[in-house]
Amino acid sequence: MFGSVGGVFSGFSRRFTTAAVSLNSDAINLLHHVRLLCSLGHLQGALKLFYSITPPPPLVQSHHTYAALFHACARRSSLPQGQALHRHMLLHNPNPDFDLFLINHIVNMYAKCGSLDYARQLFDEMPERNIVSWTAVVSGYAQHGRPDGCFKIFREMLVWHRPTEFAFASVISACGGDGDCGRQVHALALKTSFDSCVFVGNALIMMYCRSCGGADEAWSVYESMEFPNLVSWNSMIAGFQVCGYGNRALELFSQMHFSGIRFDRATLVSILSCLCEMGDGLEYCFRLQCLIIKSGFISEIEVATAMVKAYSSLGGDVSDCYKIFLELDGRQDVISWTGIIAAYAERDPEEAILLFRQFLRECLAPDRHMFSIVLKACAGLATERHALAVQAHVLKIGFKDDTVLANALIHACARCGSIALSKQAFDTMISRDTVSWNSMLKAYAMHGQGKEAFQLFSQMDAQPDGATFVALLSACSHAGMVEEGTKIFETMSNNHGVVPQLDHYACMADILGRAGRISEAKELIDKMPMEPDSVVWSALLGGCRKHGETKLAKLAAAKLKELDPNNSLGYVLMSNIFSTDGRFNEAGLIRKEMEGKTVRKEPGLSWIEIGNHVHEFASGGQQRPEREAIFSELEKLVRRLKDFGYVP
Repeated sequence: MFGSVGGVFSGFSRRFTTAAVSLNSDAINLLHHVRLLCSLGHLQGALKLFYSITPPPPLVQSHHTYAALFHACARRSSLPQGQALHRHMLLHNPNPDFDLFLINHIVNMYAKCGSLDYARQLFDEMPERNIVSWTAVVSGYAQHGRPDGCFKIFREMLVWHRPTEFAFASVISACGGDGDCGRQVHALALKTSFDSCVFVGNALIMMYCRSCGGADEAWSVYESMEFPNLVSWNSMIAGFQVCGYGNRALELFSQMHFSGIRFDRATLVSILSCLCEMGDGLEYCFRLQCLIIKSGFISEIEVATAMVKAYSSLGGDVSDCYKIFLELDGRQDVISWTGIIAAYAERDPEEAILLFRQFLRECLAPDRHMFSIVLKACAGLATERHALAVQAHVLKIGFKDDTVLANALIHACARCGSIALSKQAFDTMISRDTVSWNSMLKAYAMHGQGKEAFQLFSQMDAQPDGATFVALLSACSHAGMVEEGTKIFETMSNNHGVVPQLDHYACMADILGRAGRISEAKELIDKMPMEPDSVVWSALLGGCRKHGETKLAKLAAAKLKELDPNNSLGYVLMSNIFSTDGRFNEAGLIRKEMEGKTVRKEPGLSWIEIGNHVHEFASGGQQRPEREAIFSELEKLVRRLKDFGYVP
């Protein structure tokens, strides 16, 4: 990079000379101002001012200024500026005296900016090192995801120095999910009494929570901390969230709040993430929103975005999500836009597309995650036109070969009714993963093309997973391929190492039920190694409805009501079965039971796109303003059909 690394130190003497060229007061003031700009975070201004000093001050007079500049480059991860500064130093100081303080800052800059190989070369060539030198390299390897290098240099350091709390924290964070390695470092910290350092304790908390869900071990570390700081509280709350212990995170947050410890945005983001995974989290979300508004954090982008996601995940009103989004008042970034578009994508896909257009009008650059969300919204629309328009944007921006977006496009086109476009998107992919194959298999299943699904499966060059076989079994179900489905179900474990789960049993019950083999479906359910869920029983109930198997239908409906009491499917199908048998009194009782338990049937919906607008129609709906004209036309159509001999 700068020639021979050894040459960097070839002119250094082992002692710092006291000879100095005197500087005038203007130069001294300028150097002081450069250091002040660095401390304020104004790196560009500091560099510009430093380079303007003529003649360049000798290193003996400016080494503290160089150190401040290298430190500022490290904080900003500004490698090009750091390299240029290093060249400037060597150019104007060809034979400098060795300055351990300055060289540590140079090594730290390269390590923190990710130029780890060059940092290690400089480190290895140093004629003298101290604990700061070692810690800088250890921290650099940890921060840039190089655990092997981090552990190696940490072990070497132990021969010469007792590690600092910063070195311990760095190597602990490098352990990631490796709990065994983390425990070894923890043992060393205990032996050297560094476990009492809050910096080390915070790193241990996160390490244990990331390694196989060790929340109890993390909690032990937290409880042993004599003076936990805000980072400690946040680490433990985030740790509970990572391990899936949302209730414990909420309890700790309540304890923190009532103890008078001021939370920050990191605390709130973790708590909101916990609520997303809790079935009863919507009520907590309302309370938390009041606290967030009261404390002034509602205007923080990260907090508002997390709240939008929480409300959306918990089934809150999307209009409330939009109000929170507007609180950012023009400061929205691509992440907050992605959050609000995701909230609308499932419930109002047309509005999600309109929001995406507004995002583009504001000249913001979409990323791959936003495109995947928008394609998901396109999957909920009537035609593939919007999906193709989004694909054009994807190609224009340069995500042509992005596998994730290609997978989303396959799904969107299939949902919009165009299996041909799904196949085209799949065929043009340069690189396919398991999700790519699964997406195409699901597309064939959705369109009842079982033979095509099996043909594609025979060409699959990726490792199949559970979702692969759900797609195959669904294809068999929709195509009436009973024997093929049975064979796949029976051999998936031995041939592919995928053990059947609830979804696979539900598909198999559906295959047998549709084919009229109701008793076989019931026998399969009885032999399941796990308790059947509501999906399994609804599959059996659907088969009973189709083939008029009233006795087993009653059992399946009872199980379905027990497992999912708010699901209208069990009531509706049983009512239909009784009506088909002419048992209208019993059908009426079912409907009364449904009304008494306030279970509502979701209306059947259909869509049609005219021009650029998607029109939605509900079964029996009376809400459309054009309903009188529509009913009038329908009556005319029915009369014409009757004239041709149609009997309703």
